[in-house]
Amino acid sequence: MAQHTVTLDHPTDWAGFRHAARTLVQAGVPPQAVDWFTTQDVAEDLFASPTAGFGTDADAAASTPLDLAALQPRTDRPAPRVPEDFVRLCERLVLHRNPARFALMYRLLWRLAHDRALRHDPLDADRMQAHHMVRAVARDMHKMHAFVRFRPVTDSDGHTVQVAWFEPDHYIAEANAGFFVRRFTQMHWAILTPDASVRWDGTALHVGPGGQRSDAPPPDAGEALWLTYYRHIFNPARLKTTMMKKEMPTRYWRNLPEAALITELSHGAHERSGHMVEAEASTPRKRIAPMRRHG
Repeated sequence: MAQHTVTLDHPTDWAGFRHAARTLVQAGVPPQAVDWFTTQDVAEDLFASPTAGFGTDADAAASTPLDLAALQPRTDRPAPRVPEDFVRLCERLVLHRNPARFALMYRLLWRLAHDRALRHDPLDADRMQAHHMVRAVARDMHKMHAFVRFRPVTDSDGHTVQVAWFEPDHYIAEANAGFFVRRFTQMHWAILTPDASVRWDGTALHVGPGGQRSDAPPPDAGEALWLTYYRHIFNPARLKTTMMKKEMPTRYWRNLPEAALITELSHGAHERSGHMVEAEASTPRKRIAPMRRHG
């Protein structure tokens, strides 16, 4: 069986994958006969060539770039029709960083086209893996909502732009930008990640290449006020270190200004809690009169 290679334009090329996958299914090309790459894979990995798949030298020689226009759809095979929830699943699955995501999506599409029983099997291994990966993407998007910290800079036109640096696990920057547009519509901002940058100018969203942490601005004076506030609202009696690290994994700490205080405040939490317990009850300065019932 000839081995073919599909090279997509970028890591989240959902439109390119959808077109290629539909063409492949209609032409009767099984999942095991296709290797999936992106142009980024080819640029970063010397072993990932657009003219070779993984395997032996013989396998590599047999693998060729796939000319989708040359594929002839089989007359006995109509265009695949899949449930709408499968499309939504793949739109999120494509954001996962696992390089096998395209192969998994195509395998699921092929199986849906050939075995309708898959639609009703929630315990299928491929489906379970896909849903597990999508949940990981959703968690990453939630963490981005919670842990982005903006710092002001002045652009070349003298306007203030709020800039943040974030390091996601997956390719979520562009897909997650809508949340920040809705929340900070009146503010000019930019979020930089290693994979992509997104910028809102108050009217339109712009997507650009990724950056480095050094591209983000250093701490500012307003951040010092935030740290002072955070120190004062910290409640040692409510500290649960294990739960805190679950909700705010330590790998995010280096980009959170308040994280600089966590170790210090955590070490003194037990002593402060003891002082709070031993302290005498305080008396309210003003007595609140009980409400009277009428009637």
